[in-house]
Amino acid sequence: MLIPVSTSHQLSLLNPELLIQLDYKDPLLILANRIPWQEFEVSFSKHYSLTKGRPCKPIRLMVGLLILKQLENLSDETLVLQFKRNPYYQSFCGLTEFTTEYPCASSELVHFRQRIGKDGVEQIFMMSALLHGKAIEEKDVNIDTTVQEKNITYPTDGKLCIKIINRLNKIAKQHNISQRRTYVKEIKELRLALRFFRHIKKRKKAKSAMKRLKTIGMKLIRELTRTLPDKILDQHQADIDLYVKVLKQQRQDKNKIYSLHEPQIYCIAKGKDHKAYEYGTKASIVATAKGGIILAAVSHEQNIHDSRTLKEVLEKTNKVRKTEPLRAVCDRGYRGVSSIGNTSIVLPKPPLKKDSRYQRDIKRKRCRRRAAIEPIIGHLKSDYRLAVNYLKGFVGDQINLLMAACGWNLKKWMKSAHHFLYCIIRGKYFTFKRNCAFIFEAENLATF
Repeated sequence: MLIPVSTSHQLSLLNPELLIQLDYKDPLLILANRIPWQEFEVSFSKHYSLTKGRPCKPIRLMVGLLILKQLENLSDETLVLQFKRNPYYQSFCGLTEFTTEYPCASSELVHFRQRIGKDGVEQIFMMSALLHGKAIEEKDVNIDTTVQEKNITYPTDGKLCIKIINRLNKIAKQHNISQRRTYVKEIKELRLALRFFRHIKKRKKAKSAMKRLKTIGMKLIRELTRTLPDKILDQHQADIDLYVKVLKQQRQDKNKIYSLHEPQIYCIAKGKDHKAYEYGTKASIVATAKGGIILAAVSHEQNIHDSRTLKEVLEKTNKVRKTEPLRAVCDRGYRGVSSIGNTSIVLPKPPLKKDSRYQRDIKRKRCRRRAAIEPIIGHLKSDYRLAVNYLKGFVGDQINLLMAACGWNLKKWMKSAHHFLYCIIRGKYFTFKRNCAFIFEAENLATF
């Protein structure tokens, strides 16, 4: 277990405390005072050992870095560099004196994400939602799906076949297997033949080149299975099985492989004019109707219909809230489900004849308000690293989605805190309390 870092420390005469030199009204420092760091230290200490390995980095430092990465839309390498330059980042992560050293290597953030896993990141996300207090208990929620694209090249059969051939040649070279042919020269010609394959005059030549690439790939696989020793062959058997599946797949097959290093991704058609197909995983977002606070973010391992995602998403929502939402407002893509538990599913549809004018207006406003989740998804993609996922595997999809939603919730909290302080300074606290959806409790005023 990891011993929690003590909050008491001795002040230096020459180097005053970092917090004394900074603006205590900065929203980032206000947020640092409200995050329950001690809970993360207790929860994540089980992943560490006091007797094995080198001393670990403080848990608050690593969790703070993960939060800053999403808040500021930074890569791991840039985040480590900015931490060295920014005293507010250092104070947010628990440092009491300014340092010019790097907090850790950028690769340690990768290891920390793998260490705490999806459950640890989900705990961080739940904290970001619970900070908003009673604002998450709205009766209505909005639900929508989007695509979290993976960081892969645009998949074509030609690219996959050439990559397979190169990998097979690399395996043979690694284990000193003398091949009859490597086909390196022929592959260059076949790659050129695949260019402009949609042109009617190039189509026949490209088709024959594609057929030849698959033949070469199967030849190399058969040669390696004959010449490799059994122990080495067992080590590469899973990769070889994947290569065979890619070489044999046809255009109309289901569960196709689109990437060799990310075989779990699938093709999703969302009906967009500018982008007909997207390659990644489907993600569901649940947000409160008025406040826009994200209550749940779920990444789906299979490309299922939107209506079949509701059960899992609402279960995650109920873990954050004390009560179930009365209504979940969705678009027409969720047809086929009328209710999940005690939550009724509301879809846009023509009004009933028995509805009064008031009932029609209420239904219309709810469905119009549902569109507010679209810009939330847009901000998640443009500002919180959801546009392209660089993390490995399906677990990486889950972690990136949860941390993006966490960044949105915390940034929303920070903006409300900044507005709250402005209203306090201007003597407009009651105006703020009446107009703003996020309400600070009176007992928390001392923390600011």
